[in-house]
Amino acid sequence: MLQIGHLQFDFPVVQAALSGYSDGPMRLIARRHGAPYALHEVVLDKIVVQPGKLRKQILDLADEDHPIGGQLMGAEPAQFAAAAEMMAAAGFDVVDINFGCPVRKVLGRCRGGYLLSEPSTAIEIIKRVRDAVPREIPVTLKMRRGTDGSAESERNFFLIFDAAFEAGLAAVTVHGRTVKQRYVGPSDWRFIKRVKRHAGDKTVLGSGDLFTAEDIRRMLVETGVDGVTVARGCIGNPWIYREARALLAGDALPNPPAIPEQGRVIREHFDLSVATHGRRRAARIMRKFGIKYSELHPEYKQVRDAFVKSKTVADWLAVLERWYDPTRTWPPPRRKNGLDHLIAPGAEL
Repeated sequence: MLQIGHLQFDFPVVQAALSGYSDGPMRLIARRHGAPYALHEVVLDKIVVQPGKLRKQILDLADEDHPIGGQLMGAEPAQFAAAAEMMAAAGFDVVDINFGCPVRKVLGRCRGGYLLSEPSTAIEIIKRVRDAVPREIPVTLKMRRGTDGSAESERNFFLIFDAAFEAGLAAVTVHGRTVKQRYVGPSDWRFIKRVKRHAGDKTVLGSGDLFTAEDIRRMLVETGVDGVTVARGCIGNPWIYREARALLAGDALPNPPAIPEQGRVIREHFDLSVATHGRRRAARIMRKFGIKYSELHPEYKQVRDAFVKSKTVADWLAVLERWYDPTRTWPPPRRKNGLDHLIAPGAEL
């Protein structure tokens, strides 16, 4: 069980907010494969508060797409709070504050992970957001283990972490890398374990280096966190939720999905993307998903290259017809492992 405010989940594995990936179609596919809760792509507070097409898209949620967390990023406390209030009013079940993004242009604008170096501003944002959002809607926080590995950075981390719970936040997700590390080097699960011990019975989720169902099981066991958020490990692999459910129930790891099943799910994802974004845009968006889906195919490199070259709906469907033909006898599918993320790093925030 995982509890975030009044929300209870039967499975402690969450789909993380993924910039450029976790749109409505990806979230629906994740839910249909066992994810009980998913987060929207991180959005800037200024986009939410300003009228326009982008705001309409962000605030338009499908009935099936619940419970959903809306992750916000910004630098100015009042604007951050105004955007959080609007997301809650639009139907987001949770409002999530991003203090973890390590992208340089984000840091240069004093957003995301930069705020870990400014505890006073970070804490003011936390308090204002919690005050702005109705009490029945949980507010959560995503943070990295600090800006760097210094003692000062760690002090700032715990200052913000403790202030978040004191302000009434329902949960905090901790990514085990520093902002300076970005995506280089291992996520420090020992730090996450220390944070959970410090938090006691407060809800803490872990993040970082979760690329397989076994990684998920290990983090839960080794760190004692209440749940985990899966980011790059679920792009092109929604079956990770089914596999993790089996392991956490004490069952054997399921076989990787056969090629016909892969093709069926990829086509389902593609159709959802067309319905959401239109045919032309879906063809562009789904190319990056196809590249990640291809990692489970026994002819990985050829399938990846075919997706890379696809530009239109016809190209995309031709790849599916050729490489996921259910009438053909295929070699056994590949299983994802902890090194597959080196092929295409994705965009976890």
